[in-house]
Amino acid sequence: MPAVKSVLVVGAGLAGAGTAIHLAQGGVAVDLVEIKPDAAALGSGITLQGNALRELRSLGVWEQVRAAGYAFDVTGIRAPDPAGSVVAEIPDARTGGPDLPAVMGMERPELARILVDRATEVGVKVRLGTTHTDLRQDADGVDVTFSDGSTGRYDLVVGADGVRSWTRRALGVDLETKPVGMGIWRAFGPRPASVTRTDLYYGGPSFIAGYCPTGEDSLYAYIVEPAQDRSTLSPEEQLATMKELSRPYHGPWDDIRETLTDPSRVNYTWFETHVLPAPWARGRVVLVGDAAHTCPPTIAQGGAMALEDAVVLAELLVERDAVDDALWETFTARRYGRARTVVDASNQLAQWQLDHVQGDIPSLMRSVAMLVSQPA
Repeated sequence: MPAVKSVLVVGAGLAGAGTAIHLAQGGVAVDLVEIKPDAAALGSGITLQGNALRELRSLGVWEQVRAAGYAFDVTGIRAPDPAGSVVAEIPDARTGGPDLPAVMGMERPELARILVDRATEVGVKVRLGTTHTDLRQDADGVDVTFSDGSTGRYDLVVGADGVRSWTRRALGVDLETKPVGMGIWRAFGPRPASVTRTDLYYGGPSFIAGYCPTGEDSLYAYIVEPAQDRSTLSPEEQLATMKELSRPYHGPWDDIRETLTDPSRVNYTWFETHVLPAPWARGRVVLVGDAAHTCPPTIAQGGAMALEDAVVLAELLVERDAVDDALWETFTARRYGRARTVVDASNQLAQWQLDHVQGDIPSLMRSVAMLVSQPA
C-alpha cells in the first residue's frame, strides 16, 4: 500500500505536474493547484536534454512531446564574425538512452498543456487560479485552507511552486536566492529554415547569443548580457534593445532578427541560483523543483532536474508504506547530491564567462552528462 492516500501538489510546472501524474498512476488521490489561471499562458521555449525526455516518457507523454517539439543531436558553436562562421559542431550526449534524441526544443506553453491534460486524464483534480493560504500539519497529515475559502486535509503536501515558493515561505524556511550576475533576453518567434539546432555564439558584446528550434514553425532566441535593471523599458523598448544587441551576430541571426516584431513575445530576467540544504521535507510537507534548487540555464538541466525530483518522490511514496525518516533519507540520498552537482556546474560555467576565463568546459559537460545518463 502506498505511504500516502491523498496528496496536495502546489504548482503545475514540470515538478508539480510530474509528481501529480506519477502519484495518480500509482493509485494516490491527488489535488493539483496552480495560482495562475492558465498554466500554459506564460513562457517562450525550453531546451530538454535526453534525461528530461526519459522522464517525460515515463509520464506517458512522449508521443505528444515528440510530435510538438523539435529534436536534434548536435550543437553548433559560431563566431561573432560577419558570416556567423561555424567553428565547431559538438555531438550532444544521449543522456536519456540511445532510443531518445539527445536534445529537444519545445514551446513551454505547449509542454505545460500536455502535462496538465495528462494529469487530468489519469485522475488528478486540477484547480487553476488557486493556491493555499494556510498549512497546519500534525504527525498524520496537513490541514489546508485555500485562497477560494475551501479547505482540505492531505497525507502530504508537495511544494512545487517555483523559485519564490509560497509553500517554502509558509514553512518558515530561510533560503536566499542569489543573482548570478547575468541577465537574459528571450524572444519567441517563427523558425527560419536556417535554424535546425541550437547554435551558440560566444564573444562579441554579449556573453552568449543563441537560439533553439521549438517546433517546425517556432523557435526561441536569447542573448545573455551582464545583469542590469531593465525594468523601466516599455515592451517596445525591450524589443528594440534585444534587436540592437543581436546586430553583431550573423548567419541565422540575420534571419531571426527580421522576425522579431512583437514586443509581447520578448522578456528579460536575471539568472538566479539557490540550493536548499537537505532535508527538503519539513514533516508532512516537501519541496521539489525550483522551490528547492534553481540554477542558470547554462547546461539546460533545470527542467530535467525538476522532472527527476518528481519521479523519485512519487516512486518512494508509492513503494514505501510510511512517510518516515527512512523515506526522506532515501529521497535526500537520490536527489540532493545530484541536483547540487548540476547547480554547481551551471554556476561554474556562468562564472567562467563573467570572469572571462577559458575554463575546461568539455570536461565539465562530460562529467554532468555521465551523471545524468544514469537514471535518477
